[in-house]
Amino acid sequence: MVKRTLLIASALLPALLVTACAGTQNRGLESVHQPVVSRTDYALDVATSGGDLASGEEQRLAGWMSSLRVGYGDRVAIDDPAPYGAGVRDAVARQVAHFGLLVSDDAPVTNAPVQPGTIRVVVTRMKARVPGCPDYSRNSSTDFESNTSSNYGCSSNATLAAMIANPADLVLGQTGTGVADQVASAKAIDSFRKAVPSGAGGTTIKAESAGGK
Repeated sequence: MVKRTLLIASALLPALLVTACAGTQNRGLESVHQPVVSRTDYALDVATSGGDLASGEEQRLAGWMSSLRVGYGDRVAIDDPAPYGAGVRDAVARQVAHFGLLVSDDAPVTNAPVQPGTIRVVVTRMKARVPGCPDYSRNSSTDFESNTSSNYGCSSNATLAAMIANPADLVLGQTGTGVADQVASAKAIDSFRKAVPSGAGGTTIKAESAGGK
């Protein structure tokens, strides 16, 4: 009976070792689970009339954007093969402004052509997610390849993907204005230097010598 048990254990040992080595490999401190940004375009064709939107189309556009819950991070553009009039852009811009956005000058390419007498309003929305999380494919047994946990990085990166206001910033960050206000930059330091010590009723700690003088 003892001999048979040893034989069974010997046969199962390679399978157990393979199981311990299986799963997601994460050999560094930078997690293999990174946010992935996907883009979706929503399009609505609205009719034009005399260089402006046709009657009732502005209200229809407003209802459509409300149903999409357009907000920060979304991009709204006008796709029109023929140059649209200023009245058309102004009408669309009025509705877009209700959601705190501006009309973008770059419209994405859509599948179907725009019919004459209409313009296409395109809302581009990006979402970030971390695929494959949670990941418990690798157990917590001894690892001779120095892998971190297979679930390492899932929590922090999934939280980052969920909380970022504009997922496009994960692909390409926003550029600065190139203008720096030196007065504003030095305001905190200047306030600290001019503050009255706490011993005199101020907000900073009063400095004293070792002798107590």
